[in-house]
Amino acid sequence: MHPKQRAVKRGLARRQPEKLERLCVDEKSAGRGQDYVTVVAKVEAGHPAKVWHVGDGRDQASLDLFWQGLSPEQRRSVQAVAMDLWEPYKNSTMAHVPEAGDKIVHDPFHLGRHMNDAVDTVRKAEHKVLAQRGDERLKGSKYRWLYGWENLPDRHAEGFDQLRNQKLKTGRAWSIKEMLREFWTCPEVETAKEYFARWYGWAIRSRLEPVKKVARMFKRHLPNILTYFVHRLSNGPMEGLNNRIQSLVKKAYGYRNRERFKIDILFHLGGLDLYPGQ
Repeated sequence: MHPKQRAVKRGLARRQPEKLERLCVDEKSAGRGQDYVTVVAKVEAGHPAKVWHVGDGRDQASLDLFWQGLSPEQRRSVQAVAMDLWEPYKNSTMAHVPEAGDKIVHDPFHLGRHMNDAVDTVRKAEHKVLAQRGDERLKGSKYRWLYGWENLPDRHAEGFDQLRNQKLKTGRAWSIKEMLREFWTCPEVETAKEYFARWYGWAIRSRLEPVKKVARMFKRHLPNILTYFVHRLSNGPMEGLNNRIQSLVKKAYGYRNRERFKIDILFHLGGLDLYPGQ
């Protein structure tokens, strides 16, 4: 057995049962094709997030294995679980966590990514139409539309300000995206419900099919979007872990062996007691 495997096995054996009140769930690619693992992290105020579980694949069974490995007391201790809109993860959590419908939180970061994708789809279609008429104003502008307004680099600010004030479909999609970003600043659930209704009305009337598609998807998942305003949990801590996992992938030039990938994640990011006993 490889020394890292022995160390992780030792660390997992020493891990004491803990309350797992706030969790983040996400997938991560080993860097080669569609070879994914499911990563569950424990989030605790004042402490760095730590990986609690790494499962094979990203189907429901990969997360079922995590929940099934917990005691009934640990499952009852769960207060909130942040995840994206991936249905297998939600189904697994609903099947194993008491009152999970009030505890699942769809992550703002992933929802924002769906909206960015919609904006970019609108931009590509509009650029194609404009370019056929010799109008290249959208050429090279992709990443400007994906920035939040306050994060736009100074070198792009003036030109982008002129561009977004033109009567472009892309500009309309961008404005709807920016309104959604403000949604997350609502102070409570009822305020968020009212804000979402206004945003949804604008998105549906936009005559922009990619935007309307995302808006309808968000409305279907609205109950577990609004739970954010109860738990104030996002996958932000997981994004930090994902960056560190990506560094492992880069260092290994991609993992050909999934077991080695899982061991490395737990070795470096599991917060385990790895050292041999005295």
